[in-house]
Amino acid sequence: MPARRARGVSIEDVARAAGVSRQTVSNALRAPHRLRAETLERVTALIEEMGYQPDQSASSLRSGTRKVFAYTTPETDPANPNALMSGFLEALVSAAGAAGYRILLVRPRPGQEAVRALEEVIAARTADAFLLSDVLEGDARVRFLSEVGFPFVVFGRTEPELPQSWVDVDSVQAMIDVVGMLAERGHRRLAFLGMSADLPWLRHRAEGFRTGVRRFSLVAHEATAEQPDEVIDVAQTLLRRRPRPTALVLVDDWLAPGVYAAAQAEGLTVGTDLAVTGFNDMPYARLLQPPLTTVRLPLRRLADALVSRLLQLIEEQVRPEAGLLLPAEPVVRASVS
Repeated sequence: MPARRARGVSIEDVARAAGVSRQTVSNALRAPHRLRAETLERVTALIEEMGYQPDQSASSLRSGTRKVFAYTTPETDPANPNALMSGFLEALVSAAGAAGYRILLVRPRPGQEAVRALEEVIAARTADAFLLSDVLEGDARVRFLSEVGFPFVVFGRTEPELPQSWVDVDSVQAMIDVVGMLAERGHRRLAFLGMSADLPWLRHRAEGFRTGVRRFSLVAHEATAEQPDEVIDVAQTLLRRRPRPTALVLVDDWLAPGVYAAAQAEGLTVGTDLAVTGFNDMPYARLLQPPLTTVRLPLRRLADALVSRLLQLIEEQVRPEAGLLLPAEPVVRASVS
């Protein structure tokens, strides 16, 4: 390997050392999906070894890009932050940085329409594309960006008639897998505790639960809770059914503490008398006693896939023909015997 040099290393130097073209080195930095795995690994190792730093300012002038993705961050309570979306933001910043891009956080001012905030970013020419999350049906942001032809990708899903520039978690299959795991452990009577909010990701999880119940010929009941103080009462109602369910499947981890309290009130031990599963693998899931079996979102893979699609739109001007579903990862802990 060549000796590491901190300065004066050009893209041509890296290309000669790797025995590849200048474009291949550029692809390793900005479009890694275009390279074979072994080529990408060899070129990336040499970039690190030689200390090559691309000239982002010159690249921006040549391409007309700002090397910036604008991310419309969802609102959260600073006193009770959303750990899941914080983890996603960290993964996104890392994936964008590896491609030579920065992240611009965008949020409407108080009283400002979401679309107006996007218009200001476009007018100021401060970003090359948008990344949207928390997208609902009929989302005005998606329709606006589609109409004006500004590049964007979605963490979530877009409607069929709109550009399919999206990446999402396959929540349906994740829930089918959870139900199958419970069936393999001998559970025949299940209950599902959902939320009344009409959100796409919650509907996908409920759909997966019902599909799993049908596939494995199980008996199931469902209930919903919206506020934390409702969870214990609703869970107790489910647990008082006769015959009693032996497993409770939760649409989200935040329901778990209330369900654990309901089980204790009914004289049941979670993990022994009752199996409990959640979704999202929030940080407190492993701190519950017993630790909660749940579903972990592939945040780094999501960020990498979203950035890859952004690069396709900006640098290759290729629009994805279909959305991309990524598998989630089940995390089995002691709440399932």
